[in-house]
Amino acid sequence: MSHHKYIIIGAGPTGLGAAYRLKELGVEDFTVLEKEPTAGGLSTSFVDDMGFTWDIGGHVQFSHYKYFDDLMMKALGEDGWLNHQRESWVWIRDRFVPYPFQNNIRCLPKEEMWQCLQGLIKEYKSASYPKPANFREWIIATLGQGIADVFMIPYNFKVWAFPPEMMSYTWIGERVAIADLEKVSKNILFDIEDVSWGPNSTFQFPKYGGTGAIWLSVAKMIGHDKFRFGSHVETIDEKTKTIYCADGSTHTYDKLINTMPMDILVHKLKHGNDAHKEVVKLLKHSTTHIIGVGLKGKPAPDLETKCWMYFPEDNCPFYRVTVFSNYSPNNVPDINQHWSLMAEVSQSECKPVNADTIVEETIQGMLNTKLIESREDIISVWYKSLDYGYPTPSTDRDKAINKVVPELDKLDIYSRGRFGGWKYEVSNQDHSLMQGVEIVNKLELGINEITFPFPATANAMWGK
Repeated sequence: MSHHKYIIIGAGPTGLGAAYRLKELGVEDFTVLEKEPTAGGLSTSFVDDMGFTWDIGGHVQFSHYKYFDDLMMKALGEDGWLNHQRESWVWIRDRFVPYPFQNNIRCLPKEEMWQCLQGLIKEYKSASYPKPANFREWIIATLGQGIADVFMIPYNFKVWAFPPEMMSYTWIGERVAIADLEKVSKNILFDIEDVSWGPNSTFQFPKYGGTGAIWLSVAKMIGHDKFRFGSHVETIDEKTKTIYCADGSTHTYDKLINTMPMDILVHKLKHGNDAHKEVVKLLKHSTTHIIGVGLKGKPAPDLETKCWMYFPEDNCPFYRVTVFSNYSPNNVPDINQHWSLMAEVSQSECKPVNADTIVEETIQGMLNTKLIESREDIISVWYKSLDYGYPTPSTDRDKAINKVVPELDKLDIYSRGRFGGWKYEVSNQDHSLMQGVEIVNKLELGINEITFPFPATANAMWGK
């Protein structure tokens, strides 16, 4: 049995952020328990048998925090990054429309352009603005029925795998562009392409090793002796502060920083509160399927500079595809001979997916949407499924979080991170790392957290 002042469960960005900050503060009495054989969590990268590098999701690096930016430079060095101007597009009606869609409806067939514009005009003319009850109502009240029907509702169902009426809209913040009738009308009249919106209009990406290279480097800076890889937590006795792992090892702690999914954590507590077990059933999440397709040759001219694309229609199973070879030439074996596409497909009880056929459906979808010309160009296919892909900002989410988290804090269990805290609006890599850093600052220095308790404040710091 080992004892530590701090035990951290999970070596993803949040766990690594906590561990790095402890080390930075001179606190050496900690260990990180990670069930996988390496660090990275949901930001791990893989190299397939053909030499193509893949991330588990379309990760890009942009930040709200100087601390995060400084650490990224320490992790890979200034020469370890490639900088990109975002090019994101929507494939709809057999054409590419610049993102955000709502600012670029001028690209649609005239009938649908008018349908979208008319819906927006009607909302502007509306005399009453009742508070929306859910995300669907927010979409219609903010963007109009036309944009809702043509793009927002079908696309968001494909992304989240839950109908928008089951979701809250409080997470939106900087993540959804608000349509401006004046701007949209000007774009139509003067044929203006509006593509600069959003916090990730520029981003950086590792030159080598995919996103996972960042977190392997951070783990190395922390020190390999601080990690116990392959340690799957089975039970936590919150009264004796003892963790029991599947390999037979036991660990005691003074304080526990958890990054495993909150619902799983609650069910691992030996003396768990039945009311908590019931309320975490309100927490919803989607499964993510990632399909990487390695290709010979070069991308078509209209894909040469694109970063990622959104797909709202039913002719393909994926909601997003990244031209992953555009992020770094080293993501493929030989950039002069190869290129790559990475697709993401969501799943939930509301949107089933057949794991046995999803790769074939994805390839057919790439043919249907003209991303690839022939199956003969495919030389490698990589597939990974994540049961916990995205935490869903459902209408009942905050009820569960606000009930469980304060009680866990009282037990010296601090659950933070993408699924540890379950707040999608602060679950990017920078947010996740800073949740780990900030909980350590609170426990060691008495500095109040910002990112986890106040997502809107954290996101408002972007660019400051």
